[in-house]
Amino acid sequence: MLALGVLVLIIGGSDVPLTASSSSIHESAARADSVPVIVSTAIDSSARRAFTAPLDTPRTRRHAVELSEWYGRRLTLHRYIAYATVPVFALQWAAGDQLYKKSADAPDWAKTMHRVGATSLAGMFTVNTVTGAWNWWDTRSQSQGRVLRTIHALTMLSADAAFTYAGAKLSNDAETNADKRREHRTVALSAMGVTIVSGLAMKLLNR
Repeated sequence: MLALGVLVLIIGGSDVPLTASSSSIHESAARADSVPVIVSTAIDSSARRAFTAPLDTPRTRRHAVELSEWYGRRLTLHRYIAYATVPVFALQWAAGDQLYKKSADAPDWAKTMHRVGATSLAGMFTVNTVTGAWNWWDTRSQSQGRVLRTIHALTMLSADAAFTYAGAKLSNDAETNADKRREHRTVALSAMGVTIVSGLAMKLLNR
């Protein structure tokens, strides 16, 4: 009997009593059965957390810029006036060429057309400067096309200044002075060229 008791202690360890009752055997079996249940529950919980975790970081949406209805109206007016300046440029070039070559001996139609054209261009550029600057400010938060719009605004302001200088400063002196007449022609044609190139860039590249 002593040898049998020692053998039971070696095999069962300290958790198995020497004289095990049926209740203690059932209790030991219950503890043994509960171990895989706990482990299985922990594994299932970890798996659920793994599958429910986001696979990647959410993408940030681009900030939407809301433009008013008046923005569209100003843009339409701006474009129509820009298109209308092209034939006025052509008439101004034809009349100005007569004045450049013949000065006071130029035909009356050239003198009249040049004055009317200069006045028309002054009004057109005033309206387009206001509408263009206003719409540029409204789209200041819109990153797409911002560089092109800014370059267009700056070049058109330069054209404004050139036309103003040619009309207000050089026009009177150009009637009697050949050098001033040449300068007047150069400044006016340069402003026309800048206007056309800047307008074409906005038409073709502003998408």
